[in-house]
Amino acid sequence: MPGTQGPTAEDPPAERIAADLAGAVGRLARRMRTASPDSLLTPTQRTVMARLDREGPATTAALARAEYVRPQSMRLTVGALEERGFVSRAPDPDDGRQSVVSVTDAGREVLASVRAAKQSWLARTLDSELDAAERRTLAEAIALLERLTGT
Repeated sequence: MPGTQGPTAEDPPAERIAADLAGAVGRLARRMRTASPDSLLTPTQRTVMARLDREGPATTAALARAEYVRPQSMRLTVGALEERGFVSRAPDPDDGRQSVVSVTDAGREVLASVRAAKQSWLARTLDSELDAAERRTLAEAIALLERLTGT
């Protein structure tokens, strides 16, 4: 069974791999954030819109819980997105006292633009910095990362 054998003398310890991987993924995520136009969305706005796009409409309270922020902070984020026309609110069909937030067509266009800029930067970088064998190795590593995350 994978992961059950102990390390050999030449294997790096799991703790070292974990620290190195977390650092590399963090640096890659920060670099990818800089690849999209800064004026479009803040990192928090981008995360909220991506969640709404992926998971569907949600209340502000549910978004706050999912993003580990205070409801007041999430209300400010959603308010800023709503002012720009990137999200809209509608009465919650299950609880008329609340409203649910959804991504608008304009919001989806902005998300698509941000995602395209990131993907374009990453594809160009992979092409210019890695040879074919390294790209194959990275493709294999992606499968392992997906297995670690349960996707």
